[in-house]
Order: sequence, then C-alpha cells, then structure tokens
Amino acid sequence: MLTYAPVSEAGGVGKTTTSATLAASHARAGHDVLVIDMDTQNGSLTYFFGPDYDRGDPEVDNLVRHLVGRPKGDFHDLTIEVEEGIDLIPSHNMLEDLHEFLLNEKDQAENFGESYSMYHQLHRVLRDANVRDEYDVIIVDSAGKAGPTLYNALVAVRNVVIPFEATAKGQESIEGLDDLVDGLEQSINIDVGVLAVVPIGYKDTRDQREILGELRESGFPVPVVIGERGSLMEGCWRQQCSPYTYVEEHRDRKRDYELETLEQFDELARHLEKEAGLETPEVTA
Repeated sequence: MLTYAPVSEAGGVGKTTTSATLAASHARAGHDVLVIDMDTQNGSLTYFFGPDYDRGDPEVDNLVRHLVGRPKGDFHDLTIEVEEGIDLIPSHNMLEDLHEFLLNEKDQAENFGESYSMYHQLHRVLRDANVRDEYDVIIVDSAGKAGPTLYNALVAVRNVVIPFEATAKGQESIEGLDDLVDGLEQSINIDVGVLAVVPIGYKDTRDQREILGELRESGFPVPVVIGERGSLMEGCWRQQCSPYTYVEEHRDRKRDYELETLEQFDELARHLEKEAGLETPEVTA
C-alpha cells in the first residue's frame, strides 16, 4: 500500500492540486484510491472534487466523530466516489476544533488511568476500518500547519510528498519541514519518509536553476519538475475536476504543454508507486 500526505508549510504551492492530480493518476493506473480531506480551514480538496456535501451540517457523520470515538455510522459510509477509482472523505467544519476535542479525550482517558495518544487517532480509525483490504493508495491532504491534524496525518501515512516553490520562500519551507519532521520523529518515535520533492511553477530562470541544483544536492528525491501551469489548474478549480477530466471533457483542443504536465504527474505517480512496491496493473490514460 502507498500512503502519503502532500505537505508544505508555505501556502499556495499547489498542495491540494497535487493531491487531486496524483489521486487521479493512481486511479487511472488501476489502483483503488482513498483521499482524505483534513484541511481545517476551507476543505480545499472537497471543493476541488465538488461532491454534494454540506461540511457545515452538525448532524452529519464525519471523520472528526470517528477520530474522537463518537461515530454516528460506519466508517465506509463517510466516503464519496468523486471520480472513477477515487473515494473521498470530505472535510467538515468540526476539524477546526479537533485539537480541543482530542485534548478532552486525552484528559478523560488520563482521569481513568489510561494512556491516550492524540496523534494516533487517524491511524487507529484506518486500521479498525481495514482500509488496506479495500484501497491501494491513501492520500491525506491537510492544511500543512504543525498541530494535531497534521500529526495525525503523518502518523497514519508515514510519508510525505513536498510541493515546492522554487524561490527563496520555498527553500525556507523545505528547511522548516525538515525541522518539523525531525521533531515529530523524536517526539512520537516514528520515521517519516520524504518520497518526493516536486518543484511546481518552474520557469527555468537563473535563480530557479541554482535553487533546483541546491535542492538536488541536498539529497531530496526530485523525480519531476513541473512548469507554470496556472491556467490548467484554474480550469480544474472552476470545473471541480481533476486535470485529466478537465483536458478530456472541458478543452476544445489538446494543448501540448497540458498533455506534458499530465505525463509528468503520471511519471511522479509511477515513481511513488514504485517506492511503495506497488505494481501498476494498467495505465488507462
């Protein structure tokens, strides 16, 4: 099984579009994919795929209820098929209060002399639901900020993919993530692997070439470098679908640079699958 979370402390680097595009590539290669939206602020991945779902409905069962041991139904009923081969667990407004909910659970457990890890609850929920029997790939999209939501995501998936802005700001976020991962590994005793760093919006300027060189020399895996594709991604957000569906169903003609971008995401997806020892049954696009 391949499990990872696209993570960056910098905003606006394409984390959610990376999650959605890779999920679509994995699915088109014949894998069963579960994507989990743990964005605490705006549920970007949920909006991206556009399912009929009210994230503000307090009565609806949602992932947070399962994380704090108060589900209103079966875990599998949380999923919504958003494209062929892709199930989504949508974000819910209760995620904004997840830290407080988990602290309450921790206090209650300790009052009864029980141990409780705030950061292992997503791992517990996925394990108890036997997701390994149903899915080949799990992707967790979070807001990327240090805290219980991100820590739960990392403990559950153990791997990260880092969308990277090839600027001084992006380079700083890589260094910050290194510190974050090191701190997490030390505090809760797990290893977190970096499967890939993905430069996005690369324009091949002199400064960007130097930063890319430094990135590669640092030892991070950089399997693909993706150029500026703002119009493609904006179209996906507008139509609320993956780039593959957007090009196939919403473009009146094929554009070489967009097809090249899809091929690069396919190359990245195959790299990630290979890292996890996941066989690719059939590439359909």
